[in-house]
Amino acid sequence: MTRLHSLVRRLRGFTLIELLVVIAIIAILIGLLLPAVQKVRDAAARMQCQNNMKQLGIALHAFHDANGRMPPGGGDDSPPFGTAANSWGSSWKVYILPYIEQGNLITKWQYSGGSGWMVQNNSDLVNKITIKTYRCPSSTLPDFHLQNCSQYGTSLQMFTTYVGVAGTTIDNPVNTNINCCNGSGPINGGSGILCTNCTTKMTSITDGTSNTILVGEQSDHLRDNNNQPIIPGYGALTSQGPHGWIMGADGGGAIGAANPGRQFNITTVRWLINHRGLGNSAANGTNENSGSNFPFTSAHTGGANMLMGDGAVRFLSSTTALATLQALGSKDRGEVLPNF
Repeated sequence: MTRLHSLVRRLRGFTLIELLVVIAIIAILIGLLLPAVQKVRDAAARMQCQNNMKQLGIALHAFHDANGRMPPGGGDDSPPFGTAANSWGSSWKVYILPYIEQGNLITKWQYSGGSGWMVQNNSDLVNKITIKTYRCPSSTLPDFHLQNCSQYGTSLQMFTTYVGVAGTTIDNPVNTNINCCNGSGPINGGSGILCTNCTTKMTSITDGTSNTILVGEQSDHLRDNNNQPIIPGYGALTSQGPHGWIMGADGGGAIGAANPGRQFNITTVRWLINHRGLGNSAANGTNENSGSNFPFTSAHTGGANMLMGDGAVRFLSSTTALATLQALGSKDRGEVLPNF
């Protein structure tokens, strides 16, 4: 009997109170761990984003070494950007493909006939293609959207999350009054490294390559004053626009000057990082099909990554003054920069 009583005592389970206490302790530990795990994930994603931008910097500098100039933010297919005078040439993201291990795409590229939009051959080449270097892992944007043109065909193009800098709204800008697509209102600059039809040489960056933004981040939705994303029919409002990451700019502008036409995949600095409340607005330069002034945006806490002209990547706070951003967006205005 004594042995049986002892065995029963050894096999007795937890009481309900003991079980609840254990569950409560585990819940507290999980509650303490989750924020730490999330911070680690956010830090890892931010580092991957910075690494992507470093790769873009290496590619852009390699292009410069090979060609004696930077690629245009968007070329219009006329020499030296292509083989025939046509509008809607390719974006800078196309020109650097050989330098990010995507040479198989560029060998088949057609630089005439409107290479960034109107050539089905090119649309077919990028259909359903994902290039990890072109996308921040923290991005809230859709993975793909359908670039649709009834005249020239369709392709499912990835949403990229990096934007070239064409200049700022204070450096000899051009007000664009376009009779298309609700386009009146954007302001196009031409003093950035990756402006439309530009052939920027390193020696022309007189403000210093470490003081000039080459590429900025646009990895989050444009948002309203309540921090809600503004989502058009094709999925997101960024400088990429509805026509995909391969589309550059309309032709007609002089090389090295602000271009009066619509332009994509580049931005003219006009707003603060993660600026809220701009809306789908031609007046603000954030119209879905002609906006030249989309702000830098990021899903990272507190700011966004920037690739500088010297290839370094810096994280700029959302509180960075607009005057500082605009000074950094121009390559040759000679501003004296505050600490940033």
